[in-house]
Amino acid sequence: MLFTLFLLICWLSTVQPEMTPAKKIIQHGKEDEYDRDIHSVLREMTATLAKQEVQIMYLQKENEAQTAKLKTTEEKLAELDKLKPQLQVKQVAFSASLVATGQRHFGPFSALYTLAFKHVITNIGNAYNPNTGVFTAPVKGAYHFEFYIYGYGDASHGSGAILFKNGRHIFIAYEHQPSHTSSSSNGVTLILEVGDVVYVRQRATAKIFDSVNCHTTFSGHLLFTM
Repeated sequence: MLFTLFLLICWLSTVQPEMTPAKKIIQHGKEDEYDRDIHSVLREMTATLAKQEVQIMYLQKENEAQTAKLKTTEEKLAELDKLKPQLQVKQVAFSASLVATGQRHFGPFSALYTLAFKHVITNIGNAYNPNTGVFTAPVKGAYHFEFYIYGYGDASHGSGAILFKNGRHIFIAYEHQPSHTSSSSNGVTLILEVGDVVYVRQRATAKIFDSVNCHTTFSGHLLFTM
């Protein structure tokens, strides 16, 4: 019995060393498999990064294209802003009479008197100011103006007014009747720069009349731009 046990122990001692290389092979196999997994993950990450770089490049190009379009749009809007006055020129016209209610005699005065035509019939473009009687040109162009003056006959005073441009006498409308009524009118086409002003001033010592019937009037409109 003891001899048999001794033989078994000897046999185990000889077999144990032979199993160690097998274990090492198995462990080495696991290490190889682990390395393969790492390389696979790295390859996938590299491929993903490459795709992302392509997407980023595409987005950058798209952003550059959108920026260029935006710049072009902004430039067009800036051009439109500059052209706005030109686009609105067809809407410049006005017509007004001296009094809005009742009736009134104007003058005689000792000096020229600027007439403010209060009763506005038309003021497309708002270039005419009824508080001052002054028309201000919104764009450069050719404008046509007309003014009609009405008054009662007087042996000492006629009825008349003068159209001015930037303080300069342009045309006069004047009539002198010793009795009954008198009326006069005139018209002119002027080349105006932006900001030029046109208005009508009553002649010194003259007498003018107006009522709700609109006897005395001032009108103007743009013919074309230049």
